[in-house]
Amino acid sequence: MPYDIVVLAKQVPDTKRVTGDAMKEDGTVNRAALPAIFNPEDLYALELAIEVKERFGGSVTCLTMGPVSAAEVLREALYRGADRVALITDRRAAASDTLATSYILSCAVTHAAPYDIVCCGRQAIDGDTAQVGPQLAQKLSIPQVTYVSDVEEIAGSLIRVRRHTDYGMQVVEAPLPALLTVTDKAPEPRYPAMKRVMKYKKAMSPAEAEARGLPSPMGDMLIETWDLDTIGADIERCGMAGSPTKVKRIQSIVLTGSGYHEVQPTQEGIEGLVHELIEDHTIG
Repeated sequence: MPYDIVVLAKQVPDTKRVTGDAMKEDGTVNRAALPAIFNPEDLYALELAIEVKERFGGSVTCLTMGPVSAAEVLREALYRGADRVALITDRRAAASDTLATSYILSCAVTHAAPYDIVCCGRQAIDGDTAQVGPQLAQKLSIPQVTYVSDVEEIAGSLIRVRRHTDYGMQVVEAPLPALLTVTDKAPEPRYPAMKRVMKYKKAMSPAEAEARGLPSPMGDMLIETWDLDTIGADIERCGMAGSPTKVKRIQSIVLTGSGYHEVQPTQEGIEGLVHELIEDHTIG
């Protein structure tokens, strides 16, 4: 039995290259100040989805929400094995918090139906909230399994997955359709296939084609673009209007180093360290 899988991916700022310009005065991320990358755990979700397709049959649709430039994430998904991609982009969705984002994505997933499995990374590195996946499952009224590291079996309308938690491994069964949030304990993402790169390197959205003065793409070269009206979203639940989260204050913290005390890797050195920790009441 083939399964239709929807993967949610996000283009995020590379937080390993954070500078003082990373935040705007209104508390939102200044994405122009940082290089954009494919959210790491979303890559694991994509790999898991592709492996499910290869084992059980079906299709993989990858969706992303963001500006026109986020189409780069979708090309990456095509290079790695996605069958269909779509970009949700609309200025009215700007500054959406997790509540508004999960609502918009629920409309997009419904628009992309049918689906049996929804896969997304556990969390995005630009927010680290891990809220969108669970909120999306609630809005879709489907069960969720978080911290997934592997799909063990799918039989009919039942999926069995392995969860990797701080307390060990769990095997969980859930009825389909279901949402899975995936961690970096899942199978390592494959590299883009050169054959698919050559096939899809010219895939683009209509907006990208217009900006380059090219004719509108068609067929396999078309990256579908959906606005809020296309997916039937209520504008009042999107963007800042639908986002109850407000930034109260932004504080820049500068970590400075001072002197350090070197402890020799000897019995005497360790005993001296323990004595100092007891003296200043760190231990004991």
